[in-house]
Amino acid sequence: MVEIGEISFEVDCCGEGGKLALCLHGFPENNFSWRKQLPVLADMGYKVWAPNLRGYGNSYKPPKVSDYSIDKLLNDIVGLIDASDSDEVTIIAHDWGGILAWIIASRKLKALKSLVIMNCPHPVAFKRGLNLRQLLMSWYMYFFQLPFLPEWYLGRNDAMPIRRMLEKTSVNSDMFPQEVTEVYRKHAAQNGTLTAMINYYRALFRYPPKMANTDSSGEKITVPTLLIWGEQDLALSKGLALKTSQFVVDLQTKFIPNGSHWIQQDCPEEVNKLMSEFLSIN
Repeated sequence: MVEIGEISFEVDCCGEGGKLALCLHGFPENNFSWRKQLPVLADMGYKVWAPNLRGYGNSYKPPKVSDYSIDKLLNDIVGLIDASDSDEVTIIAHDWGGILAWIIASRKLKALKSLVIMNCPHPVAFKRGLNLRQLLMSWYMYFFQLPFLPEWYLGRNDAMPIRRMLEKTSVNSDMFPQEVTEVYRKHAAQNGTLTAMINYYRALFRYPPKMANTDSSGEKITVPTLLIWGEQDLALSKGLALKTSQFVVDLQTKFIPNGSHWIQQDCPEEVNKLMSEFLSIN
């Protein structure tokens, strides 16, 4: 547990040293999603921290929608970086963790050595890419704005829909055996966790973040960035990844054809190879 002021975060730790690799998970996962990356990063000389974000696992779980605004989530990440007492910082991020990583880099909240982001476009690229197809793919974000119903729907049979979601939307089923998907089901079934996870989306709509670079002609992110993208993503279109290049000066984009949205778990060997190659020179 890492204490930041009066709140605490559950963190999986691996490796040691002055270089921090901070791994930020997405919805509806938790820090278990980085189990295939932690030892690889530690072997590269990183002190690796994979926190359960606010509302997840045994981390701080406040009750209000406003408690999950982007600014509060960013303060958590900045606090974790400060608590790590590291000389340099690399953020490895997926899905919701990617949103936070993009904004930290855009606002220059912390000096970053590099970024590795997986299946999460730059937020402005997402906004500008909201065509009819992407709106249909993002239907759940609008469904989550309803009170109570999303929690009931995902919480049926002790959160069995969470397990089914991962099983049905992954590509390489051998990477998602029952003992893995059960981790996420049991996690989501914990008291208050589903509401906390869904409140990320509710707060995003009610308290939309301001981006430092609001168009492709504005100030761009200069941190060396690797974007890894599973092409079989059923929630985010490949076009959003392509649009992200407008907002990053030094961007490498690598597509994995046989990977799903859950790319670091679906194709860990490919992801680890791309990540290691990029970090070895950045």
